Amino acid sequence: MSGLFLSFEGGEASGKSVQAQRLAERLMAEGRAVVAVREPGSTPVGERVRDIVLHAQEIPLGANAQALLYSTARAQLVRDVIRPALAAGKVVIVDRFYDSTLAYQGYGHGADLAQLRAVTDFAVGDTRPDRTLLLDLPLDAAEQRAATRKPGRAWDRFEAEARAFHERVREGYLRLAAAEPRRFAVIKADRDIDAVAADVWREVEALLPATTLTPP
Repeated sequence: MSGLFLSFEGGEASGKSVQAQRLAERLMAEGRAVVAVREPGSTPVGERVRDIVLHAQEIPLGANAQALLYSTARAQLVRDVIRPALAAGKVVIVDRFYDSTLAYQGYGHGADLAQLRAVTDFAVGDTRPDRTLLLDLPLDAAEQRAATRKPGRAWDRFEAEARAFHERVREGYLRLAAAEPRRFAVIKADRDIDAVAADVWREVEALLPATTLTPP
């Protein structure tokens, strides 16, 4: 028995975390067995890595160090959570996966893509998303959303990057999607949250295996 593996990707303020949560809630309301996780995070190692790579302003990190930390957390998440859930026939929803490393550390920071892919292969093996939902948000819209966020948020290493970095990340994501059109679904994220959710559902609904229904 094998489940369904879905990943959400996108730049800052794209709304991917909200959409991942909404999808998980809808699937569970239909009686589906769902495991929703985030990257980095969702394991003890992953949560520690998250604090370092995202919020530890006092710790400078080069692109290679970032990628290796992310891959460490990812390897643990795959082994401890994702593979067992898929083997049990569940729907796994992950908020970011290895495409984030390629987009952020690769296209954004200029790390060698071939080396990043090799590290990814070592970390996840053949555990790959069945469908990746890329929420594509133009930079102007992302900046407008970021400006409306509540004050007092923790410092974020990537939110603090310059506009040119985020432009490269967005372009990187679109290149990744163009290279794997059967895996990626690019969804316009500069719309009403319900319109985006409807597109997400259309992409996912046809993929749902009957085995993910929770037994009565």
